[in-house]
Amino acid sequence: MTRRLLGTLFAMLTASALVGTAPAEAATTTFAGTVALSNCSGSVVKPPEASLDDPALVLSNGHCLQEGFPDPGEVIVNQPSSRTFSLLSKDGRSSLATLKAKKLLYATMTDTDVSLYQLNTSYAKIQSSHGIAPLTLSPTRPSAGVAMDVVSGYWKKIYSCNIDGFVHELHEANWVWKDSIRYTSACKTIGGTSGSPIVETSTGKVVGVNNTGNESGQRCTMNNPCEVDAAGKVTVRKGINYGEQTYQLTSCLAHSELDLANPNCKAPKP
Repeated sequence: MTRRLLGTLFAMLTASALVGTAPAEAATTTFAGTVALSNCSGSVVKPPEASLDDPALVLSNGHCLQEGFPDPGEVIVNQPSSRTFSLLSKDGRSSLATLKAKKLLYATMTDTDVSLYQLNTSYAKIQSSHGIAPLTLSPTRPSAGVAMDVVSGYWKKIYSCNIDGFVHELHEANWVWKDSIRYTSACKTIGGTSGSPIVETSTGKVVGVNNTGNESGQRCTMNNPCEVDAAGKVTVRKGINYGEQTYQLTSCLAHSELDLANPNCKAPKP
């Protein structure tokens, strides 16, 4: 988990050099539906039952808020926001439009690491004006082993790998996330990829949001999350990256509004 985007000049040059260099057969995922934030990545996402005429939503991380990291236990709902997002073209080579938030619908770093912004325009308007359809949030939990893509609007790069497994609890500094997605080692995500959608390649649906990785092998420190199993055993995996599942969010949304009262909604509440 980091909002430190530049790290080293080498990281910048490497990321820039790799844009668009993946073989065409490596993935069918494109940048359509992705956005770049000032400090992170994100995506325009639609709950399965939402209408195209509903206000569009943008998914990113809780730790990508401009206001700073939410505290452990803090849940933010329905706060006014004028944040902007750069909507990418399908090939990721250009910005088609600047989208603007109406409000921060939901954000937390407790149990998960997620933010949802409601825009001042609809999915239908974005599609008719710019030819970009939203990505759909999957309502079902993904399975270990499935192929996935982390699509970074900030770096304009797609990282392809598989879901290696799931983590009972992922601990980083003072935050704890539950049932996190562990990637296989091929997804070497870096600062700025935070908030990228995790796309299940077989369906094209969003199953998670990219959020952190163990950079230097430290144990449970900032930018060095550790895995804690149900028995309390701690495992450190240097160089391995993680994301948070998003299927739970679909039970907490009614069209493009929060429905935290839904008995099926298990997301943290204020």
